[in-house]
Amino acid sequence: MQNITAAAPKLSDDALSDRVHAAVSELIKSQKLHGGDIIVESRLAEMLGVSRTPLREALQKLEGEGLVVKNGRSFVVRAVGLAEYLQSLKVREVLEGEAAALSAGRVPPAAIKRVRENIDALLAAPVYLPEAHWQSDDEVHSLVCDYAGNPVLAEMIRHLRMVTRLYETLNLADRLIPDATEHLEIIEALESGEAKLARQKAQAHMRSLYKASI
Repeated sequence: MQNITAAAPKLSDDALSDRVHAAVSELIKSQKLHGGDIIVESRLAEMLGVSRTPLREALQKLEGEGLVVKNGRSFVVRAVGLAEYLQSLKVREVLEGEAAALSAGRVPPAAIKRVRENIDALLAAPVYLPEAHWQSDDEVHSLVCDYAGNPVLAEMIRHLRMVTRLYETLNLADRLIPDATEHLEIIEALESGEAKLARQKAQAHMRSLYKASI
């Protein structure tokens, strides 16, 4: 784990808080901190090389985002069970289908090219890289959100993506080929400008994730 102050010793208070927030968020999303883990602030602050003040500020922000919950005087990493995960996928099927339809034909070619290249690189990697898998996943679903022209819809989808990200999938590597294939179909539909096709491909991807988990 990177010592934040060693890497950038002259950060302002706000910048330091943002760095700590990003670091703890990544620890949770990468499942280095697991659902149900109690966060020992003194230990985590020491590992990050910061005082407890910016860490507490970061944890409060993460609480607002739903990544951690307060349990007495401590913060605990939020745990998402199978039922909530599956329910969230069903809602995402509706919302992301609509967002994909709205985004069809509106995504810049350069953005589509970059995401497609990153999927190709992910598939060509000699070893499986879960961080790269998640990054590619974020990129594809961000295209669906960012170009829908509806910030409220985009924020709802981002929140549900956070919920489903917290579900600790044990067979993530098994999803590499299905995810890459379905993601390419989504971006091809976005590129085509066909709203109906984009909706179908986004919804099919959500159903694929659902079926893989039951």
